[in-house]
Amino acid sequence: MSFLFFILFTFTGVASVYWRRRTMNYRRQVMQLEQEREKMNKTFLKVRSERHDFLKHIAALQYMFDQSQHDEAKKYMDELIGGYEETNLSIKGESGAVAGILHDMYRRAKQAGVEVVYDLDVPLSSLPLPDQEIVRLAGNLVANSIEASDEWQKKRGRHGSVVLQLSKRSGLFLLSCQNNCLPIPNEVVDHLFTKSGISTKGEEHAGLGTKIIREAVRAACGYLDFIHKEETFTVKIKIPAIVTKEMHSKKEA
Repeated sequence: MSFLFFILFTFTGVASVYWRRRTMNYRRQVMQLEQEREKMNKTFLKVRSERHDFLKHIAALQYMFDQSQHDEAKKYMDELIGGYEETNLSIKGESGAVAGILHDMYRRAKQAGVEVVYDLDVPLSSLPLPDQEIVRLAGNLVANSIEASDEWQKKRGRHGSVVLQLSKRSGLFLLSCQNNCLPIPNEVVDHLFTKSGISTKGEEHAGLGTKIIREAVRAACGYLDFIHKEETFTVKIKIPAIVTKEMHSKKEA
């Protein structure tokens, strides 16, 4: 009887740990989805606001032209186009979740004084991954690059930049992210994207971003490489364009 009780007690303990871990994982996923929804809502509200005010801007420009205030009109138009360009870069051809993270990263970089360029021949949403994985991959790539560029510009006294590129060639998606960065110790470079807890941003960082990037690329059966040269850091990712049945079902979900 005591042996049976011991087996039952052990099974209950193992089951309890298993379900606790599953519950924590679901909670993390819910939190991530809530964050993504908030970013989508912000992007949607910004687009609605721009559409709502569009005719007002046209009326203002018309008045300035009627009053021969051409210099003022040009300045007003340049500022207006700059604001629209920011939104257009983020939402062009993207799903709501991906547009939300791109717009959020653009705003974050702008606040830090870092220039962000989205050079996307095809939308990020076309990657053969669920939107949640694309958000994790792109979000961590760009966030890491912004932080590294911000640290670099503070030390060097010049404006940092981040360039995110995506193209499709011969059945492969070619994704790259390039940014300015301070010199990275060799012991860190040797283990980037291969060992957990390794970060380009110093000992106080956990290296979680690089771990998430690695996992997302692995989930897509992709290949990751990086180049660190002359205070420029470039991540290069190749992802097969072939969508498996499992990926397709997740993408449609």
